[in-house]
Amino acid sequence: MPKGPFSPRASKPWDELNLVTDKCGVDLLFDQGVKDEAPMKHSEEVLSGDLSSIGDVDLLIVGAGLSGCILAERCATELGLTSVIIDKRDHIGGNVYDELHKETGIRVSGYGAHLFHTQFDRVWDYVLKYSEWEPFDHRVVGRVADVDGVDQLVPIPPTSITVNSLFKENIQSEEEMQAWYDKVRVPNAEPKNGEEAALSRVGPQLYEKIFKHYTKKQWDKYPAELDASVLMRLPCRTTTDDRYFPDKYQALPVRGYTRIFENMLFTGAPKDLVKLRLNCDFFKAKEEGKLPKHKMLVFTGPIDAFYASQGLPKLEYRSIRFEEEVVQEPEEGYFQEAMVVNYPAADVPFTRIVEYKHTPNQPENVKNGEVKSTVICKEYSMAEGDPYYPVPNPANAALYEKYKALAEKEEGVCFVGRLASYKYFNMDQAILNALEMFDSLLEKGTLEPRRSPMDMQKEAGLLR
Repeated sequence: MPKGPFSPRASKPWDELNLVTDKCGVDLLFDQGVKDEAPMKHSEEVLSGDLSSIGDVDLLIVGAGLSGCILAERCATELGLTSVIIDKRDHIGGNVYDELHKETGIRVSGYGAHLFHTQFDRVWDYVLKYSEWEPFDHRVVGRVADVDGVDQLVPIPPTSITVNSLFKENIQSEEEMQAWYDKVRVPNAEPKNGEEAALSRVGPQLYEKIFKHYTKKQWDKYPAELDASVLMRLPCRTTTDDRYFPDKYQALPVRGYTRIFENMLFTGAPKDLVKLRLNCDFFKAKEEGKLPKHKMLVFTGPIDAFYASQGLPKLEYRSIRFEEEVVQEPEEGYFQEAMVVNYPAADVPFTRIVEYKHTPNQPENVKNGEVKSTVICKEYSMAEGDPYYPVPNPANAALYEKYKALAEKEEGVCFVGRLASYKYFNMDQAILNALEMFDSLLEKGTLEPRRSPMDMQKEAGLLR
């Protein structure tokens, strides 16, 4: 196993493409004396989920994730509006929530690894106000068998190093890598499904080794059963740039993601204008007539759950089961060679293993070697469980349009975020979407999205 953590920075010259070069940003709570890096403890009143003492509010916000918390913060800070955020979980932060592992003290994510990256100056400027950040060039490796059946650890997305390692090639330049792609691709100007799209992008060898079975594990559908758009965006790199993301800002919050939400809600104007109730089920409270009086409802949950009584079929989502394990004193202190190791092969049931100890935003006692054990998390894609990823196919798209039509007729309700929009948002897209919806409130008096995640990617130059 490796000595020490996987480097947080890419090799030159690729590290220079990340404009985050040192620690930056403001952690307001830390500056006010909050030195404990664990999530702040909530009061019994907050954890009770009891809404009886709330009183009238301007906004009732369902969901304490990025979309809900940003809208609460913006409306409080800029307009002096009151709100109550309710969430059925016992913490803030939604799926971005992280904490210190109870046994080891290692900072771990509650719902899978989250890596912040963005091309948008506005998003970067916003998050700098609520956390201190440090540069991190996320890189993923995959354990993949080469043509001789020997497992290799290779960069994903594939680079020339991947191709050379798996297929015994000797590609030494961008021109040679482009020529290899040109040789193996299956031309198809109008692919009808994900398999045809993938073959037109990466050819059959990489498709079989890296993408085909990984896609099946993640979606429980082979690429041939998915929309072509899902795999049309497979990255085809001709360089040795092994960074997972091309964005100009890539960083991790020094004291974890949960601290961002704490700074949003527990400092400045929101401290007095935003109330919080956890362990609070919106639908149960609604049925019992316990929701506080409000001028607008902001709903960030699954749109099909909101309209469950309408008798429409459920939208299809993929969920993730996390299997956590403490590894006691592994050799050299680490279980695997990198933070994220993907397993694309069909004979391995999980999609990847994440080892958080590699990240540079660990508490000092972890970074200086005092913690001898490590924590790994195997991820299994599932059909049942908390919804994570909308399943992109024509049937789901058509069904969502029916829900969207119902939502557009709903007065006094705003549907925000990935679950309510049935679209996958990266973190920065969720932030930008919430900020732009607030812009709409300022300009038109209504909370409305301005563009889709795909439109955001096009503007950022990440999609052509």
